[in-house]
Amino acid sequence: MNVIHLLPDSVANQIAAGEVIQRPASVIKELMENAIDAGATDIRVMVQDAGRTQIQVIDDGCGMGETDARLAFERHATSKISSAQDLYNLNTMGFRGEALASIAAVAQVELMTRREGEELGVKLVISGSEVVSQEPCATPIGSRFCVKNLFFNVPARRRFLKSDTAEMRHVCSEFLRVALAHPGVGVSLASNGTTLYNLPIGNVKQRVAGVAGMSMAKQLLPVEADTSIVRISGFIGTPETARKTGGDQYFFANDRYMRSAYFNKAVTDAYKGIIPSDHVPAYYIYMHVDPQSLDVNVHPQKTEIKFDDDQAIWKILNAAVASCLNDNNILPQIDFDSGERIEIPRFDPTASQTTDDYNPFATERMQAAQYAGSLAGRPSQGDIRGWETIYSSAAAAGGDALQAGTTWSKATPEPERLFDADAIGASAARPTLTQYKRRYILCQSSRGLMIIDQHRAHERVLYDAILAQTRGQAVESQRLLFPDVTPMGAEDLCIISELVDDLSQAGICAEVNNAEGTVALTAVPAMLSVSATRELIEDLTASCRTGEVDIHADVANAIARKMAGHGAVGYGVEMTQDEMNGLYDKLMASAERQSTPSGKTIIRVIADEDIDAMF
Repeated sequence: MNVIHLLPDSVANQIAAGEVIQRPASVIKELMENAIDAGATDIRVMVQDAGRTQIQVIDDGCGMGETDARLAFERHATSKISSAQDLYNLNTMGFRGEALASIAAVAQVELMTRREGEELGVKLVISGSEVVSQEPCATPIGSRFCVKNLFFNVPARRRFLKSDTAEMRHVCSEFLRVALAHPGVGVSLASNGTTLYNLPIGNVKQRVAGVAGMSMAKQLLPVEADTSIVRISGFIGTPETARKTGGDQYFFANDRYMRSAYFNKAVTDAYKGIIPSDHVPAYYIYMHVDPQSLDVNVHPQKTEIKFDDDQAIWKILNAAVASCLNDNNILPQIDFDSGERIEIPRFDPTASQTTDDYNPFATERMQAAQYAGSLAGRPSQGDIRGWETIYSSAAAAGGDALQAGTTWSKATPEPERLFDADAIGASAARPTLTQYKRRYILCQSSRGLMIIDQHRAHERVLYDAILAQTRGQAVESQRLLFPDVTPMGAEDLCIISELVDDLSQAGICAEVNNAEGTVALTAVPAMLSVSATRELIEDLTASCRTGEVDIHADVANAIARKMAGHGAVGYGVEMTQDEMNGLYDKLMASAERQSTPSGKTIIRVIADEDIDAMF
């Protein structure tokens, strides 16, 4: 009995659709690229419910006749190539002939199209690869695709779609990639009747400015190189635009978006010594090579491209970026931070120079401690709500101090402590604590020598305090005199728009400006500096983009974790005995004192017998 048989076309198309059409964004990418291949100069994209309900793509391209319209939905039917040799001389976006067949296999598709010179067009309706109807119709020149109920016949695939917010981020991402690759085509995107992007025909500079926002565009530098191997053009960001998160990194090869960790390294290497090693610069780089020297037929998504001489292109790209930075006087900074440096104390005129216990480093220690943050509820340095009390006290003195001849000096404020031992109370069970290498706290335990990581311990204590505070009210924040404005990519702006309420509960007021492509911080938590709050938002958007944090379910805990991480006392900060005592007591009172919110170990114990064995 024979067991091998041919699959029906509908089943084969659904299998192929699994590679080509992964989500609504895939449909938009394929239809926009088809419109560009058809010579369109204006493409309008409209989606409902992030594309799961309906996607419309309207173009003014060449259109199709009745026979072509029907044949276009067959697998491996294409007008782009006719032989295998054509794969090595591609000048079109599509060539596999799988996109329309894959879309029609998992959705209900309606196509209205007309060619120039024909009075009537054709209307074709297909559902799950089955042709429902085909009839003449009146329609403008070009094509109008309407894709409804994506994955209606594949329930498992539909259930695996993310939330509308997450899917809309993918839609925006794919739309912008096509828009950036083809600035000579006017494109627009609307969601549920609201226009998100309307990018007219222009040059590369105008298109990048329209996508990145004017604020970001002002911080971009032109990069250019023209060789016999590759022609490179585009823009790179100044060091100020570098972020811990990705999102503004774009490579295009022959007007086709591509992903390449290899070429990304060429760009980032040119920034060595200019930006922190964990940051990524922004760039919009266009590479043009001979079509015969690259292969785009690697994956159905066509975002992986192989070059004949990628090593030479790597060196040219790296040199072009480095030359651009050098021409704009952006040079690597000399690193004076070494473990053998000599620390010179600052002179404190208010401190006694004769006392034996004078510590010239006290001011530096307390400044570092203040920057590192404190427990929730501690008044911040920027908190001036007690000015009425200060003023009333001065007035009660009768104004004697204001008499002529009286000399006033600006008193040095009492430095704030990480932990107040008097407020916490002495613990009879607390062992004697010693700081080691300004990183660990050592003490004796019943089992041996206990080693506590000071940063992780403080992170755990802060996390517990933040969660306890946010259960009933918003975290205390301080308004900024001038907003802190940061350029961000379109995908990150979408994420932050969804997080505004959660950020507000955490004491962060962020205003999103989609037109400028910026986020303005107008208030930050009392326990965090502006720069730490900015880093927190960048980390959070990156976690949401990669799926590490569920934007709806886990965002409150994620914000608390990141606030604690940024606010905790850093390594290298010298802690007083009172501060160590307070930190120890708070940590021991925590139910989860063994690990940080992210699961990192806080406490290690070296057993007595292990110590004895060393000797």
